[in-house]
Amino acid sequence: MKINYIHGRGRSTDLISKPGAAPYIAIRPFSEFDHIISAFSTRLGGVSSSIYESMNLAGNRGDDPENVRKNFEIIGRTLGVPAENMVYAHQTHTSNVMRVTKEHRGMGIIKERGFSDVDALITNEPGLCLVTGHADCLPLYFIDRESGAIGLAHAGWKGTAGNIAGNVIRMMGEEFGTKPKDVTAFIGPGICRDHYEVGEDVASKFRGIYGEVKEARVLKAKPSDGDEPKYLLNLHMANYYNMTAAGLAMEDIYISDVCTFCNPGLFFSHRYTKGQRGGMCAFLMIRE
Repeated sequence: MKINYIHGRGRSTDLISKPGAAPYIAIRPFSEFDHIISAFSTRLGGVSSSIYESMNLAGNRGDDPENVRKNFEIIGRTLGVPAENMVYAHQTHTSNVMRVTKEHRGMGIIKERGFSDVDALITNEPGLCLVTGHADCLPLYFIDRESGAIGLAHAGWKGTAGNIAGNVIRMMGEEFGTKPKDVTAFIGPGICRDHYEVGEDVASKFRGIYGEVKEARVLKAKPSDGDEPKYLLNLHMANYYNMTAAGLAMEDIYISDVCTFCNPGLFFSHRYTKGQRGGMCAFLMIRE
């Protein structure tokens, strides 16, 4: 499977495809962290069919729950992470962050969650795999190089406008003593600006946050046939600015070079399929 990379961006990801394993996206900047397992799944290598073909990891889209469970087992074997060691966020487009421990193992995967309305997870416990679901919205990965703590977030436009990235950094500081200068972050695969059209209702949430120059890079006016103005929203750039505002160094923030909308054969895309789709997952874990 060929990836359509975003022109002008340096390579930050690789498609890993091995016989007998599910293909996944590897994060190049994290290759230096031997103690970390990180990945982003594709829509390939699973058992689901129809609009969910084939590695559907979204359990709330109407797919057979048994197929979703099997898909988690498959991707788990590929990554070397048992499904029972995963904890899946309960995403409702909030900017809420929760610390998870081993008592949360398996929640959202093989057993019911004991929490709700959480779009970002943090931990410092080895062997506990953080999981967030995606199908255009961005995964945000955080690694504290000093304390070893990690964070993973789901950032759609609501979470981005609510500064979920900043909330993750703040809570990692409160829970683990994380300092922003020690964090390496990756803004993962999602919809690119060229295909993310929004109306004035969404655009207004981003005005006045970044300053005139930065705002022009986040929002681009688009010619509209109707009375309502249209814009192209750059979620990657908005989250980048949120991270720098939280104190992360520019050189420690990496941005994905692939778009979910531009690669419908490789990824599920909510916009591309008009909602008829499954979902991928982001994974982040400290090795035991």
